[in-house]
Amino acid sequence: MYNKILLPTDGSKYAENAAQHAIWIASKSDAVIIALNVVDTSSLVGLPAEDLTVRVTEILKEEAHKSLENIQEMIEDFKKEKGIDKDIELIKQSKEGSPADIILKTVDEEDVDLIVMGTSGKHGLDRFLLGSVTEKVVRSAKCPVLAVH
Repeated sequence: MYNKILLPTDGSKYAENAAQHAIWIASKSDAVIIALNVVDTSSLVGLPAEDLTVRVTEILKEEAHKSLENIQEMIEDFKKEKGIDKDIELIKQSKEGSPADIILKTVDEEDVDLIVMGTSGKHGLDRFLLGSVTEKVVRSAKCPVLAVH
């Protein structure tokens, strides 16, 4: 039913919960998982020093790499636990920009069939003020979205 599953990840426990669902679905449908980490550089625009911006961006990219590697480890653990011999294909991508916009753009570029993503767990005023990447994706995606808390 699904050929390509987009798994946006930020390394949070919500993203890891979503990854478990994406891995299970991929194992049942022989789908490819595209794990995507978006480094949100828009919040760095107002930093006073350029070298500080560069260093913060480097740190965020290191964290992105770790979160993508964690997905690979989760797939291997899942395969061992379930006794699965066949591969679950994983494509790792890291991009910069506005997370919701990059996720939606990736859906179009990669012809994604399903998005599996975690929620941030924000409620009330925090969600209103900060917005919700998951909410924006759910409202605008051209494919089904599984939002996992």
